[in-house]
Amino acid sequence: MCGIVGYIGKKDATPILLSSLKRLEYRGYDSCGVGVVAQKDGKIHSKKTQGKIQGLTDILKDKPMPTGFVGISHTRWATHGKPTKANAHPHADKTGKILIVHNGIIENYQEIKEALKAKGYPFVSETDSEVIAHLISSLDKGDLLEAVQKAIQKLNGSFALGVISSDHPDKLIAARLGSPLIIGVGCNENFIASDVPAILDRTRKIVYLRDGEVAELQKSSLKIFDFKGKQIKPKVHTVAFKLDAVQKEGFSHFMLKEIHEQPKVLSGMLSSRIKNKKVHLEGLSLTDKQLKGINHVFVVACGTAYHAGLVGKYVIEQLAGVPVSIDVSSEFRYRTPIINKKTLIVAVSQSGETADTLAAVREAKLKGCKVISICNVVGSSLARESHGVLYTHAGPEIGVASTKAYTAQLCMMYLLGLKLGVLKKKISKGRSESLIKDLKRVPSFLMMILKSKAKIRKIARANSHFGCFLFLGRNINFPSALEGALKLKEISYIPAEGYAAGEMKHGPIALIDEYRAVVCVTPEADTYEKMISNMQEIRARKGKIIAIATEGDTAIKQHANNIIYIPSTNKLLTPLVVALPLQLIAYYIAVERGNDVDQPRNLAKSVTVE
Repeated sequence: MCGIVGYIGKKDATPILLSSLKRLEYRGYDSCGVGVVAQKDGKIHSKKTQGKIQGLTDILKDKPMPTGFVGISHTRWATHGKPTKANAHPHADKTGKILIVHNGIIENYQEIKEALKAKGYPFVSETDSEVIAHLISSLDKGDLLEAVQKAIQKLNGSFALGVISSDHPDKLIAARLGSPLIIGVGCNENFIASDVPAILDRTRKIVYLRDGEVAELQKSSLKIFDFKGKQIKPKVHTVAFKLDAVQKEGFSHFMLKEIHEQPKVLSGMLSSRIKNKKVHLEGLSLTDKQLKGINHVFVVACGTAYHAGLVGKYVIEQLAGVPVSIDVSSEFRYRTPIINKKTLIVAVSQSGETADTLAAVREAKLKGCKVISICNVVGSSLARESHGVLYTHAGPEIGVASTKAYTAQLCMMYLLGLKLGVLKKKISKGRSESLIKDLKRVPSFLMMILKSKAKIRKIARANSHFGCFLFLGRNINFPSALEGALKLKEISYIPAEGYAAGEMKHGPIALIDEYRAVVCVTPEADTYEKMISNMQEIRARKGKIIAIATEGDTAIKQHANNIIYIPSTNKLLTPLVVALPLQLIAYYIAVERGNDVDQPRNLAKSVTVE
């Protein structure tokens, strides 16, 4: 959610801030703004607007910002207050000398606001963020860093902050608690940003600011302190992925590009994680003895990652014989989960910054559980807070609706299930090697589906007029139905529900008529005949069926209006294969309806607030 970019150096800040901020558009936002300390008059200048960065760029073409060598910028995803120009960031203090940008939520802002109003501080926005600017101003005795340090001691909640002051044009202050913020180290210039892609064209040297740290950036120096003022030596990482990883490379949308990247991502995962026909989970940080002692696995995740966890439940229980529980992260710590030292917590998050999942992990650690995370972003908060981390290395995922991160998470669940199954002697060496062999064929199957995407596009277009969709699946493909429905909702805005097909008669069948489309995930499976029965019930009520079926299944033609065929594979692995056509259905329907596929309304790529 939201995006922050800050710059200090020897170049004009505004163009750098705008171009970098544009690379954070995928995070989701509804207003934006930029501010600098002008070199000419030494004053703060800012511009902000409701809507997209292009609108801000157009405003600045008519009324350019003065040259400034230090500045901050922001894209806002509305929480406190409507998406308006007044509520957009940056926010200034009453003197107009201090300017701040903020991600997160200040839980005690109302209390602080009332105290500041009593002292004569005026407020012009509905946001919780504005209190930070006035609070810093009220504590400023001539040292900006000290004022920020004192202010953040008074804040409850989560925040990533960027602060500049006309009294200190040689400094940019950053602070973090619960919301992601990185520092880019350049040559006679430094940056802050919410995510690496924003500044990847400027530097590959990154410092991952940790919770409870505040940084003072100057053009040629960087100092980091904890909130109590103790100085900390920065640890500089070099980012490996290339700039083209965050560019469309000829594809219409990032989402389509990322759909096409899935075969390569899975091939890379499998080649690095499987050696000599055995699964190697580097980064797990648990010994074989510790893994053998696990008697319960508990998955915590949100959204698409939750669906990957649901598939993991089927996989781990079948391969390892270990009971698996799963919660959406936002519910986990608000009930009383039965967990102990023999419970393995598996936290799943693409960004590693998902606020609810981080909160669940912290709760589990307090109860003595071992935590491993399945994560895509190296150095993320989740990775740092876990005992072990299994990186998916899927590369940057820019499209808000997750595609390659999902299949990478699925793949990791299979690898974890295989590892546990072999250690606990629940599967034989022969079965493990056979499943590994089948797993290695999945990337080629995905390539085959991509070659037939024109057929899927035609089917999607023919069904794009329906006002409601139902997605049905059974057993291990029940989560596939949930994920298919979520993808369609996210980017097409069509109401869609995913159900275990056996539940259709327990309510959802009331929805079926000639105005609804039903996507039936019907590959080869032990429950195939049951799915056919469900399809017959739908046809009897005039529902329009799109079936995802196994190549060679000619019998299904009499039950479905449209059929998307997938290659035949091991029944246990079908969620990996059906994911791609479900993604393409959602993508092509959204495109047909003229929607912004990469930046769907109201959504953010990384949900960093509860």
